[in-house]
Amino acid sequence: MTFDALFLLAGLAAFLVGLSKGGLPAVGMLAVPILSMAMSPVQAAVLLLPIFVISDVAGVWLYRHVYSATNLKILIPAGIAGVGVGWATASMVSDRAIMLMIGLVGVGFCLNLWLRDQSSAVAQPPRTGKGWFWGMLAGFTSFISHAGAPPYQVYMLPQKLPKAAFAGTSTIVFAVINAAKIIPYQNLRPYSGESLHYAAWLVPFALVGAVLGVYLTRRLADQWFYRIVQVSLFVVSVKLIVDALFVAH
Repeated sequence: MTFDALFLLAGLAAFLVGLSKGGLPAVGMLAVPILSMAMSPVQAAVLLLPIFVISDVAGVWLYRHVYSATNLKILIPAGIAGVGVGWATASMVSDRAIMLMIGLVGVGFCLNLWLRDQSSAVAQPPRTGKGWFWGMLAGFTSFISHAGAPPYQVYMLPQKLPKAAFAGTSTIVFAVINAAKIIPYQNLRPYSGESLHYAAWLVPFALVGAVLGVYLTRRLADQWFYRIVQVSLFVVSVKLIVDALFVAH
């Protein structure tokens, strides 16, 4: 693959990361699979972490006034604990197994959501026990492959929060989770000056994506916003299942 083609793929991946920080969380999961077309998934995950962290700063600033404080109190410590588990078990867990697990959870959740009678569905309140379970799983899977969105959404979507509060909460939660991954990543997969220099060139793509994500989140009707989130989650989950079962690593 030529350098220009690689740069375009990396730019698209960074743009999707930014878009996810602007309020469409599931689309950010497409970044690693897209970049994996040009490099190993591990290299892609390492390269994209600085992009996630920098775009998190923009996302948190954009949503600094709109979030669910109750969910943050549950999910932030749970997510950090999940990162710790991922760090401790990094050498013992198969990437394929994690990808398959994440994909099956996401697909199962979407099918259950779409096939049941939505007219009688009542918004669920935040629950500490469920929040800790899904929050830890989100932190764990985010550490392994930046794929924390499906477990997070399994917990959050049934609450039927206003779209801005949903987007703001996800942005802040994953900003903290990504910050918690910096030292473990450096310990397990040390960064080089070259990789950080390359990541710096991708920052503008991520910032444009973050601004566009906020714009789309504000303009979309609630029904369409959640429909896009759900469809994105389903597509990404199917992609993870296919990769886990059929793609060579």
